[in-house]
Order: sequence, then structure tokens, then C-alpha cells
Amino acid sequence: MSLETRTDDGWATTRFVVLGFGTAGYACADSLIQAGAEHLVVLDDRDNEALREKAVILETLGATITLGPGSTTELPKDVDVVVTSPGVPPHTPLLAQAAERDVPIWSEIELAWRLRDPANAAPWLCITGTNGKTTTVQMLTAMLQAAGLRTVAAGNVGLPLLEAVMDPEPYDVIAVELSSYQLHYTHSMSAHSAAVLNIAPDHVDWHGSLEAYAKDKGRIYENCQIACVYNVADEATEQLVMDADVIEGCRAIGFTLGTPGLSMLGIVDDLLVDRAFVEQRASSALELAMISDVTPAAPHNIANALAAAALARAFGVPATAIRDGLRGFRPDKHRIAHVAEVAGVNYVDDSKATNPHAAQASLLAYEHVVWIAGGQAKGATFDELVIAARERLRAVVLMGQDKQVIVEALQRHAPDVPRIVVEATDTGAMQIVVGEAAKLAQVGDTVLLAPGCASWDMFANYGARGDAFTEAVRALDV
Repeated sequence: MSLETRTDDGWATTRFVVLGFGTAGYACADSLIQAGAEHLVVLDDRDNEALREKAVILETLGATITLGPGSTTELPKDVDVVVTSPGVPPHTPLLAQAAERDVPIWSEIELAWRLRDPANAAPWLCITGTNGKTTTVQMLTAMLQAAGLRTVAAGNVGLPLLEAVMDPEPYDVIAVELSSYQLHYTHSMSAHSAAVLNIAPDHVDWHGSLEAYAKDKGRIYENCQIACVYNVADEATEQLVMDADVIEGCRAIGFTLGTPGLSMLGIVDDLLVDRAFVEQRASSALELAMISDVTPAAPHNIANALAAAALARAFGVPATAIRDGLRGFRPDKHRIAHVAEVAGVNYVDDSKATNPHAAQASLLAYEHVVWIAGGQAKGATFDELVIAARERLRAVVLMGQDKQVIVEALQRHAPDVPRIVVEATDTGAMQIVVGEAAKLAQVGDTVLLAPGCASWDMFANYGARGDAFTEAVRALDV
């Protein structure tokens, strides 16, 4: 039985179980049917009208769909491969049984890799990291498009990766964002080039430990062909490169906010420069863009731009396309997005900063900050953040379920910084929060929503939280 590409003959006879019937699970099941799978079972503990409607579609194509409580407690006896949706923890009974029985477990990414068209398989430029993945993938996509390449952002952002690889019109290259969940069960991927932007505690409950989380991130480098891009400021990312088993000739390429050494991209004066993909790199560097070409020009966003540029350069993208891609790029909503200036105070929405590492990066981009924080901390601590940012804090306004964790970190490391705790959790809570922040801010300050926490205690998602912030800020300006 061979299942290395979509044209192999083993798809029809292999017995597949797809765990989860959400967006990813449906895409996996649909793609397996397109590949010729004739023995397909889909399992999901949920049962609602939307899932039943999707089930009817696949059942007419020969799949067996089982929905409702208890559906995922026991692995079927006759199964050759389990394809799991991202986010399903390894200790889930069905996955634990598969591991005990030595049944291969694939992620949707593993499936997508195996379903590439062998005649026109687009190379993958892959990105992971605790923070900055989406922005960096989108920057990379802009650079590739500026070079005239047919490309798309796919994976954990943009187009589902299975759709990208099954597209009848092949791409020249695919920019792929990968989460630790997706990488956990990805085994045979061989990226053209890959980057780990940073490693900080996140999803530790799912992975079991920070070490296991980092190890799963490091899977992105396995079998890498051309360049393993790492963050010079984050030694853990370089260690992952050193630990990886790569294709012979693959290079380690660093990115830094300082002056770059050999085989690095970095900053000289106000320029982004390349000392990795130039012939005379021992004695010269190639100018790629100006810092002012990066929007916004916050340090962590410049680092994202350098990582994207490293992957683009590894693929042969010229310097002019790096510059043009950055000039045309604008970040998504809720990612260090300027909302308004009111009474001389700048209001910035970084609701996407859902962990302390991301919030710290945002705080360090501004001189004087009234920081709005709080939500579901997911077990994270804030001591390192407070120590790093305390000299910049004008004041802190706290909200949400785990605000006390942040209060205690401030008491330990920044006791003199004024803080307001907002107890309200209803739909009008953000107006109170923004109102308190406005009272504390001085002309020239930045009021920054960088919660460092998930949003689910008060909002449907981080986007809804950011929208509430924007609405409250605009109400100030009436």
C-alpha cells in the first residue's frame, strides 16, 4: 500500500477514520473521497443540524458519518489510518487507542502533503511560532505576489491547505501557517524552507509541557530542503534547527533586529538587509527595504518582516519584490491596529495578543502606555512581561476572569504603577474600561488593548473584543 501522493493506488483500499467533523474534518473527508477512498468513517461527539446537512452530502458519496455523544469513545476495529482534526488532544480516548494499536495518526497537514499532485506539487514555505505567524505568512504572501508568483496563504490562516493542494490550477508556491496542533501529527512533510518565529509558553495543557510544545513546533524543520530560518534573539528556535534532521545542504538562516552576521538577515541603520542569500556575504549585504516600509514599524513586526524576507529570499525572490510586498502590506484587524487619536492620545487595538509573550511585544513598541489587559489567562504568568514593560506603563486597566493574576504580578514587580480593576463583564464593560483608560492617559500616550489573555470569558472571540474596543474608542470622539 502506497499513499505518498494522490495518484498512488492505496487510497481505495485503505480504511480511514476521520476524527472531528468541523471545517477541517469535513475538508479531510471530502479530500479523501476525491482521492478515491472507499472505506471512510467520520466521527464527532457533536450533533446539530449543520453537521447533519454536511453528513448527508458525504453519505451520498459513500462515507459513514456517526454523530452525537459517545461517537468518539471507541476506535473501530477495522482501521488503517486515523486523520484527526487540529486541537483534538492526544489523550482523547480514540487517539489513545490508535496509539496503543500502532494505527498511524495523521493531521490534516499530513494528509495535504500526501495529496499533492506529483506532477505539479507546489513547494511549501512554512511558518510557525507562538506569536506572529499570521502576520508573517501574509507578509510572505505579499512578497511572493510582488514577484509575480501565483501563491496563496494557507493552513492555519487563509485557504484550507487541502483546498490549495487539490486546486486544479497549480500554485507556484504556497505560504503555509502551521500551529503546534497541526504539527503534532505531521510526519512526512518536507518544506522547501521553514521558520519558527519564537517559542513561549502557550497551549501547554494540550501538549503536556513546554518542552513537548517546543518539540512539536520543531517538527516544521524536519526534512527541510533549503533553509531553516530561526530567531537569533530566541535561542530555543536555533536549538530546534540544530536538533532537526534536514535534507543535506539545507542552511540555517537567522534573523535579528541587530546587525546581521553571516547567513543572517538584520538591520543596518534604517535598512533591512540580507547577508544570507548574496554571493559576497562575507563582506557585503544586500539592501531589501527600509524600516519605514514596514507597517506598523514596531520591533516585533520588523522581526516578522525579516523572517518573511528570509523565506522569500530562500525561494529566490528579488529584493525589489521584498520591498514592494512590504510597502503594500497592511496587517489584519486587531493586530496592533491604530484605531484613533482622541485628545492627543493614541488608541491601538491588539486584541490578537492572547498570551503574555504577544502582549509584551506590543507593550515594548510604545514609550508611554495605558495598558488594557485581562481575560482567560490559560494558566500563563505575567511576571516576565511586567518586569520587561514596567518602565513604559503609565497605568493599567484590568478586566476579565483572570485579572487577579495580572494584579499580583504588578504588585510584585511594579507596585507604583496605577491600576484600575473593572469588575463588569456585561456587554458594556469595554466602554467602562476604555473610559477609565482615557482618564489615566496623558497627551502623547498610547492606550493599548493587548490583553495577554483569551477572550472567551467575555466575548465570542478576540475579534469581537477588538470591535468592542474600537466602538468604545469612537464613542469617546463623539
